[in-house]
Amino acid sequence: MSKLVSNYEVLNKSLECNEISKDEAYQIYQELQKNPSEIYRTAQILRNQNKGKTVTYSRKVFFNLVNLCRDTCSYCTYKSEPDQSKLSMMSKQDISNLAKIGKKYRCTEALFVTGERPEQKYQEARSWLKENGFGSTAEYLVHASEISLKEGLFPHTNAGNLTKSEMNELKKTNVSLGLMLENSSERLSGKDMPHQFAPSKNPKARLRVLEDAGELGIPMTTGILIGIGETAFEIIDSIYAIKKIHEKFGHIQEIILQNFQPKIDTKMKSFPSAEQVYFKSMVALARIIMPTMNIQIPPNLSPDSYADFLSMGINDWGGISPVTPDYVNPEFSWPSIDTVEKNSSNAGFELKARLPVYPEFISFVHPHLRERILEITDAIGLVKEEYLI
Repeated sequence: MSKLVSNYEVLNKSLECNEISKDEAYQIYQELQKNPSEIYRTAQILRNQNKGKTVTYSRKVFFNLVNLCRDTCSYCTYKSEPDQSKLSMMSKQDISNLAKIGKKYRCTEALFVTGERPEQKYQEARSWLKENGFGSTAEYLVHASEISLKEGLFPHTNAGNLTKSEMNELKKTNVSLGLMLENSSERLSGKDMPHQFAPSKNPKARLRVLEDAGELGIPMTTGILIGIGETAFEIIDSIYAIKKIHEKFGHIQEIILQNFQPKIDTKMKSFPSAEQVYFKSMVALARIIMPTMNIQIPPNLSPDSYADFLSMGINDWGGISPVTPDYVNPEFSWPSIDTVEKNSSNAGFELKARLPVYPEFISFVHPHLRERILEITDAIGLVKEEYLI
């Protein structure tokens, strides 16, 4: 009984705006995991205190720039080989055409996603880049971002472990960048583990990129993949690793918590999906550990749990596209924005559109991009209602 009381004391400590230690987070999970209702209740209160009853999303176009990749993750279906029908290598004209369509559908985000430095492994990628006039995927991303800006979309790039100089160039055209930490445990890169053949997923390398972005003052999206064979304590460690960097630089704009779903044609196709109570507990703990952080889950991976996750502390649904599929999770279609709005409203929340940079991070953005942002945002930095009509 004394242990249970101590857990309540820890949760009350967080409600009183006091930080909890990593050991306290371990304790909360370990002793309340079988009945996590108090974790959920605390997370809900903290979200209401810090984020109110608004839940946001970004209206986006997914640019699947090139899905060749030097890495091989045991759960990934995004990566293509040169001879596969799902191979994507978007030309400049492809980018311009898709950006125009996105603008027609009132999208505001151009999400650029690529495999990890494909030119290092594939001659096809090197030749394709050369034909387009570029020496690297990062160089092409700068140009692609310029195209999308010209068409009225704000770029957000996920391209793996970019160098500091590459990110500095992208900062001129991107309002934010993204890099999933996935997990801070090096154990997951060991033999027969999901990141064994994915050197870029080394957590030290990923944390270094997040630190570099902090030094450059770039708003960063990062996140954790839940259910790939990690322990709950390794997830807690990962949240604290992100927290430490954010406390130093103040540039982490959101944490995505993504639940693993098995996919055919992968090594982990028979691996079970993330157990729901476990996943929900991790979402709630993230809110308790970082009360003011923007916390997101992808709605297409949990289509029947809108109210549950809103009650567990999230305040964002991430990017949703009325134009393109989720190329990383093609088996899971985006819900319509109307569906998300209806379900959010039924749970007592107002759905609002944001840019790929959160309002509180607009001050980080390059000055010439801020001028464009002000044209379509309201007084609090969200997308004007009239822009979406």
